[in-house]
Order: sequence, then C-alpha cells, then structure tokens
Amino acid sequence: MTGQQLRLTPRLTRLLKSEEAVYGLILVSGMIVVSGSLVGTSVNALVTTAVTVLVFYLAHVYAGTLGRLAMTDGKAGLGESLLASARHSLGLLVASVPPLLVLLSGTTDVIDDTLAIWLALIVNTVMLGALGWIAVAAWSTHWTSRLLGGLITAAFGGILIVLKAVIHH
Repeated sequence: MTGQQLRLTPRLTRLLKSEEAVYGLILVSGMIVVSGSLVGTSVNALVTTAVTVLVFYLAHVYAGTLGRLAMTDGKAGLGESLLASARHSLGLLVASVPPLLVLLSGTTDVIDDTLAIWLALIVNTVMLGALGWIAVAAWSTHWTSRLLGGLITAAFGGILIVLKAVIHH
C-alpha cells in the first residue's frame, strides 16, 4: 500500500516518508526503553519521551537553521531559514504522536502501565515497518522491495524491543 491508498494527505505522506519521522520513532523507542526500564511507569515514559522528542525537534530546527544560513552565507535570511528548518523537521514530531497517545492511555489508567509501555514499543515498530514500506513504495512497485524496506525499518524498533526485554528481566 502507498500513502495514497491509506488515504493519507500528500503532506502527511511527505512527513511520514522523511528521515526525521523514522529517526523520531527510533528515538521514541529508545526513550521508552530507557525511561520505562528505570521507573516502569507510563507517566515517566510519557514525560521523558515527550520532552526528549521536543528537545530533539528544537535541536534539529536550530541546526537546520544554522546550516541553511551557512550554506547561503546568510542570504536565505533568519526567518526563512528557521521556517524551512521547522517544516523539514516536523516529521519527528508527527511520527511520535501515536506512541505518545498509547503512553498517555497508561497514565490515565485506560490500560496498565506495563502494557502501555510495551504497546507503545509495538506501535512504534509497526509504524516503522509501515514507514519503510511507504517510503520504498514511492520508488519501487515490487512488493519484495517494499517488504524488505519495511522489515529493515521495523528491525530498528525490534532491536529496541529486544533491548527492553533484556533490560527488564
């Protein structure tokens, strides 16, 4: 399936196909593993992960702004560079919403803390696989290439799930 077949807007599809979205999900998985393993509550995992994602987004925007200004010898202008960088890095924030919502459901006792942490990791891994599939679908019609792209991308989340299991036990 492609982003269009999933009925995603073109803008959302572009955001989710970005390296920032993939990177953001890997970051979220890592933060869930670390924060959930230290205290084991979804509140801790939610706050730690949300703050970390926000800081990384701001750092990406800052670095992107500096890079754009440096590449153009300042001709791009601060406002234009800042806006372009903020748009370019938005996938990092957008991709983190579903796992953060899962963690939020654990903080409100809709589901158990431990289940929320594990479910957020699973959601992340499935999303990584879907993003890998969608990204490859943009340039290949072969289902084997799409599957391989999805599996490789999902493997980053899978590795972190294994790490969580090892740390937890």
